[in-house]
Amino acid sequence: MATLKEFEDSLREHGMHMALALLERLRERDRATRTTRPARRITGRKMTPELARAVLELHATTGMTQQEIAFKVGVNQGRVNEVIKHGKWLDDDPTAPEQVARDKAVARIRGDSAPRAKTAPRKKVAAPRKAGEPAPAKPGRQGQLSFGDL
Repeated sequence: MATLKEFEDSLREHGMHMALALLERLRERDRATRTTRPARRITGRKMTPELARAVLELHATTGMTQQEIAFKVGVNQGRVNEVIKHGKWLDDDPTAPEQVARDKAVARIRGDSAPRAKTAPRKKVAAPRKAGEPAPAKPGRQGQLSFGDL
């Protein structure tokens, strides 16, 4: 089956300018009636204790799957799973781990958080030795001598 592009090229080769004009008029009519459709992806609502209770009630009273519940309430399916399996979001505690994580993510998306300063890893400091005490053996070098050991 030929593509539309190949069809147009064939019309040009045969000098069928009226057919090309008709095709262009049909395209313009199509563009005029074309509308933009809303995104299929559902933007997740903020999970609240009330929403979590509604999820639990739907889970207990209906035979709906987690996916169906998530679609009905308008949240991510993972959030529904967290509420059902782990009981998250049921209290209104602002210091709960899921609340803190969500607030950090929202701040990161908005660009509110200051960039973190990278720090150098700390070196392990050995405890001071008493006088006359032998040096501890270094790991991974057993049975090997080096000029520093002599």
